[in-house]
Amino acid sequence: MSTTVPVAVNPDATPALSEAQRIANVFISPRKTFADIRRSAMWITPWLLIAVFSLTYATIVGKKVGWEQVSQNNARMAPSSQTARMEALPPEQRTQAERRQVTVTKGISYGFSVLSLLWLVIVALVLWATFNFGAGAEFRYGQALAIVVYASLPSIIRTILAIITLFAGLDPENFMIQNAVGTNLGYYLSFADTPRFLYSLATSFDIFLIWTLILTAIGFATVGRVKLGTSMAIVFGWFLVFALGLTYGLGTLSLLFFNGVPLGALAVQYHQDGQGLFFWAWILPH
Repeated sequence: MSTTVPVAVNPDATPALSEAQRIANVFISPRKTFADIRRSAMWITPWLLIAVFSLTYATIVGKKVGWEQVSQNNARMAPSSQTARMEALPPEQRTQAERRQVTVTKGISYGFSVLSLLWLVIVALVLWATFNFGAGAEFRYGQALAIVVYASLPSIIRTILAIITLFAGLDPENFMIQNAVGTNLGYYLSFADTPRFLYSLATSFDIFLIWTLILTAIGFATVGRVKLGTSMAIVFGWFLVFALGLTYGLGTLSLLFFNGVPLGALAVQYHQDGQGLFFWAWILPH
């Protein structure tokens, strides 16, 4: 007499996805991608894809707009106090500072994907800690990082739209490299006439950023096996904290870009003249 031994079925056993399938499913069936992250937390391929589009965008900006023009546009967006400090420099020093500003602008633009990755590392750490210690989820930090990287893939579409606007004949003098597409309220506001906090907040509520946040919530709910409502509350709760304080993502990076580049150029100039201590004593109280 023969006996049949029942085969145990693993409810999580699903066919492994290729990297191409994982990337495609982010846009058509995100739960499949995030479920596969439980199997493999590799995130290099989507980040490289984002980086390629970012580098392509920077290259086209350099050809269609020019880094001098980009730097001049950013300088107009800087606070009036920084503009006054730049104008107060002697002509020769101001010229040197403006050249450095162009170099820094170009460097940040070409290295933006690396800066974005560093930001995602921090975001993943915050969310990993919140879900693991606050919501009772159990997953590795590497999985959290993979979630936020894959959830950032919609930024590619935003980059493509920005490239299209460049080829469509956008006026170079009105081009803002960090906010080239009208997918957020900040795009339609005058930076010079709008309070910095309001502009930063308006820039943060971007269609593609909201899309990314939704994907992030789905990812943590899927990998961490928590309710989607709980995941949405945590992700959007942190978003509001950052938007009202630090301004998650776009707003922060835009303001750092507008304010930091001219300030950095000034700092280099003063340090080369042996007046670094005077410069920071002047700046830090502000």
